[in-house]
Amino acid sequence: MSDESSNLSNIEHRAVIKYFVKKGKTPKEIFEDMVSDLQESAPSYTMVKKWARLFQQGRESCEDDPRSGRPVTIAEELQISKERVGEIIHEHMNMRKISALGTKMLTPFDKQRRLQTSKDFGESMQWTKKEKGRRRNSRFKSRHRSLWRQFWDSEGVLLIDYLPRGTTMNGQYYANLLAQAREAVVQKRRGKLSRGVLFLQDNAPVHTAGVSRQALKDTGFSEIDHPPYSPDLAPSDYFHFSNLKKELRGRRFVDDNQVKMAVESHFDCKEKEYFLSGLKTLYTRCEKCISLEGDYIEK
Repeated sequence: MSDESSNLSNIEHRAVIKYFVKKGKTPKEIFEDMVSDLQESAPSYTMVKKWARLFQQGRESCEDDPRSGRPVTIAEELQISKERVGEIIHEHMNMRKISALGTKMLTPFDKQRRLQTSKDFGESMQWTKKEKGRRRNSRFKSRHRSLWRQFWDSEGVLLIDYLPRGTTMNGQYYANLLAQAREAVVQKRRGKLSRGVLFLQDNAPVHTAGVSRQALKDTGFSEIDHPPYSPDLAPSDYFHFSNLKKELRGRRFVDDNQVKMAVESHFDCKEKEYFLSGLKTLYTRCEKCISLEGDYIEK
């Protein structure tokens, strides 16, 4: 497929999805075909599932649903100033603005799990501080949205993997990455594997797949429970990649190699204290989560 034909619009993406739905393909098969042909310009799996479901339900149009125009703001509706609205919300209603990461309305069960996880993490950190001669290396993993995944710890980056074009991230691919991450710990953090490695990751489907779970057991790492809908308790979200985005914001890159060089340059110039501070912040955030009874933490 030519470069020109691979740059499809959203409506053209939907037309392709509609065609494949009528051919009887599943959302997963449609997504894999589109990634194979369109590579980076392919739509997300979420988008494919959404539109496949709509077409399966009988929808014919590939256009967006009509919108009624710009919503009326509270200030316009009440005919008062925005400043006055802010005063009412914050001072009188005792409401606060949370980070854009915390967009899901947490249920009581979600809050309880966040609360318990924060308590468990705090206890594990206290045990680590008191235990003499057995120092645990807290290691955290996160991922870039589409191109690469990274494993890092309190001393720096352990492994960066760039997903090859046309390759779909699945459980087996991630299982292979876990084996590489274990080898990176062996080579770069001498002796720490035998002393114990705490491992934190989110609840993405690729992480919870059976083959991924087995691979994690094979590494010998001890997984730390991470509650769903909690980017504010994930160091890679609130610290690691957040700082990277700030540095790269507004810059233009001509190809993937330039992006890779920029990413690696960003992390190469950081001292150990930088990575350690990101992990120490998690302990503070867990304490804050406990004080908020499981609610989201302000940015």
